[in-house]
Amino acid sequence: MVRIDAHLHVFAKQSKQFPREASALAPADREETAEKFLAHMDAQSIDQAMLVQIGGAEITEHAYLRHCIDTYPDRFLGIALVPGDCAEPEAHMDALADKGGIVGFRLGSLGGPRDPFAQIDVREFSSYRIWKHAAERDYVLWLYVQAADAHLIAHMVDAFPQVRVVLNHLGMCPGQGKFSVDEWGRPKIETPAYSPAFHTTWRLTRYENVAVLLSGQYAFSKEAFPYRDLVGWHERLLRDFGSRRLMWATDAPWIYEEPGYGEYTRVIDELLPSISEQERGDIMGGTASRFLRFPKREDR
Repeated sequence: MVRIDAHLHVFAKQSKQFPREASALAPADREETAEKFLAHMDAQSIDQAMLVQIGGAEITEHAYLRHCIDTYPDRFLGIALVPGDCAEPEAHMDALADKGGIVGFRLGSLGGPRDPFAQIDVREFSSYRIWKHAAERDYVLWLYVQAADAHLIAHMVDAFPQVRVVLNHLGMCPGQGKFSVDEWGRPKIETPAYSPAFHTTWRLTRYENVAVLLSGQYAFSKEAFPYRDLVGWHERLLRDFGSRRLMWATDAPWIYEEPGYGEYTRVIDELLPSISEQERGDIMGGTASRFLRFPKREDR
């Protein structure tokens, strides 16, 4: 059974070789290297992983992501970023993807009307050209949009049913001003016990080209690991999407210290203890292997 961590971040210290933006989560002198992550992977028998760009959307700021994919092509694929003000998103996407290994792009905004009752024309969305080019080039779109954009997702999926779409972090869509950093230096997202995002994800269950990451539990839970207050969220996603459209991920490196990478490999067993071996195999790597088209490892 292949085991794939479907969403995490690696980054080098800020340097001329690896320029990047600094942030509260990733200050300039912090590094979370691919080699450190590979040691965690190997200790827990994790075969492959999806590296998601952090530290800026400019092409030069993807240098470390590119380095990691080129160095370990059988272990990693990558998700890149597109600048919000990019005049030529198609050229930007191709420049990053054409060297291989980068298979998609993460979006934090769709750029449509905030009023859910407004007249909708997806061609007027600021992200329209990104979606159109993703459809033409078979790029994956990785969505972690704000709550104000949540109602727009279905319109884009309707317009581009051939685009593989991955909803990040339990399908949650954070509200404005709800983000903070906790005592462990991890993202913390304030959400109600019954999240309105469920209405968004429920609308998307009928689309076979939409999958969901079972990740980021630490950011939403009000409890310590294993985050049992989120059992209902996981059961609902399994019921609505089925195991063949769910993917486990750790969101490393934020979980290295608390609860630890090894613990996070058990989170699905803790929150969905009654699933079958087939369902567990799908969630822990089978879906990611198929949906994201990971290459077969030569040493397996």
